[in-house]
Amino acid sequence: MNELLAGLFQASLWLAAGVALLAALRPLLVRLGGATLAYRSWWLLPLLLVALRLPLPQVALLQQVPTLPLNVVPGAVEGIAGPSLPWAGLLLVAWALGAGLCLLRDLRAQRRFERSLGALQPRADGSWQASADPGLPALVGLWRPRIVVGPDFDQQFDAQEQALILQHEQSHRRNGDHWANGALLLMRVLFWFHPLLPWAARRFLRDQELACDARTVAPQPALRGLYASTLLKAQLVHPVAPAVCHWRSQPVLKERIAMLKQSKRKALPWVSGQVLLVGVSLGMGAVAWASQGSAAGSPRIAVEPFEHAQQDAAKAGLDRPVQVDKMPPPSYPKSAIEQRQVGVVDLRVEVDANGHPTDVQVLRATNPGVFDAVSIAAARSWSYRPAMKNGKPVAAAIRVPITYAMDETEETK
Repeated sequence: MNELLAGLFQASLWLAAGVALLAALRPLLVRLGGATLAYRSWWLLPLLLVALRLPLPQVALLQQVPTLPLNVVPGAVEGIAGPSLPWAGLLLVAWALGAGLCLLRDLRAQRRFERSLGALQPRADGSWQASADPGLPALVGLWRPRIVVGPDFDQQFDAQEQALILQHEQSHRRNGDHWANGALLLMRVLFWFHPLLPWAARRFLRDQELACDARTVAPQPALRGLYASTLLKAQLVHPVAPAVCHWRSQPVLKERIAMLKQSKRKALPWVSGQVLLVGVSLGMGAVAWASQGSAAGSPRIAVEPFEHAQQDAAKAGLDRPVQVDKMPPPSYPKSAIEQRQVGVVDLRVEVDANGHPTDVQVLRATNPGVFDAVSIAAARSWSYRPAMKNGKPVAAAIRVPITYAMDETEETK
């Protein structure tokens, strides 16, 4: 539970950093690579989220970590210690409710828009004609995207204008913009509480339309004027559904027409923009990936017996290893008692120079998922004395193998 909330919090911070960076770089990206490069820069946000989920290499920075074994037998009902956990539970429930409501809202908006189209009839040009016009032409749908035009499409636009509109919507489909909108929907659901996400979503959709315009007119620059006039002939539309790419969106109309007036950029600035974007994305992703680790010098190493703890601390350059003053054992889970489950959870506890546990990790578990949560919660509640080095308290780590057994003679499975 705490791990999920911590992950959401960490991801939210990196999303905020990514959005702020994109907002600052956008004018430069537009100047170097145009609307297409600005739209491509939004890949930075999912890259950050993926980087946060990539595992760090388990590199041993120290050769020994003092070890303190602990045996636990059934003696308490299932429970998790720690004063913060009830609040964590409430926060988790609030997040789940908010995510559910956000998902329901977007799905209802999409369903309402699709129903308002009325009956759809296939056309010879590969598009579909709706019997009503809630904001068409548009690319509608996520799994089976279809180009849908209004009932008066043939009367409102001539053949050349129709071709430009269909090319625009086909470019959306070829470029996978409907899948990008689906990813945006997922991010809006998971991070509904993020204060910067509404602005980022609006800016993303604007850049999506600008990039699609640029791709459509790039092979035929002589048609820029016709393209702009075709935009003006369509009705005003505010995006109302998450999986719809509208031909004309009112909030970005002026920006789209202004973009059409810009001349084609030279190759060198375009290449510079690509290099800048790739460098920024890889750099931010690497920093986000490395941020998963805790303080420098924290080891992840193999098992060492407790009787060698003082010797191992000396080899690690410590005068004294981390010591535990109060070590109440974790509660034996009720479900494990009923199923007579036993096991060993190998914890690694990092303790700062003030004697406070800063991180607790499960290095190994012979029965994964059964005893992990209660072990971590117990380790966070223990009181520690920090390790000593050159007569001063320093941050260090201690390994605690916790053995869960039904009695003192039964071997763990």
